[in-house]
Amino acid sequence: MPARKIRVDIHDYDGNHFSISLEGHVTREKVLQILDLVELLGGAPITVVESQRKLPEELTKFEQVIEVVEKRFPVGWFSSRDIQAAYEELFKINLSISTSSTYLSRLVNKGVLLHTRSSTGWRYKLKRGLDVQATTRSTSYLQP
Repeated sequence: MPARKIRVDIHDYDGNHFSISLEGHVTREKVLQILDLVELLGGAPITVVESQRKLPEELTKFEQVIEVVEKRFPVGWFSSRDIQAAYEELFKINLSISTSSTYLSRLVNKGVLLHTRSSTGWRYKLKRGLDVQATTRSTSYLQP
């Protein structure tokens, strides 16, 4: 197996820049350890090439929910109520709790989000290292 090179660049919300390079026999476990470090440093939002992005007003409601998940909850657990509040803050449009729950359920079914039952309801978390836009773009049944 040839030697591999992986470089991870992290930009946090405070303007700090971290760069991590791995060379040699890179295993899944080593990459997961690096992602744990990213989470400890405050996480990093998932980035997609800007030319692939639509303007916020061109996005469907489902795509807007994906945008909220990427921007506001790149790491850590959140609820459908958290998404509802962040959506309304970001887009200045009301989003019903049932719509929020439906879209999060679709993202779980697609394999984009993890979910767990808590005493107050369902909690969701973005799977690590996933390009949400690319993962959801290819499946038309997810569109509302």
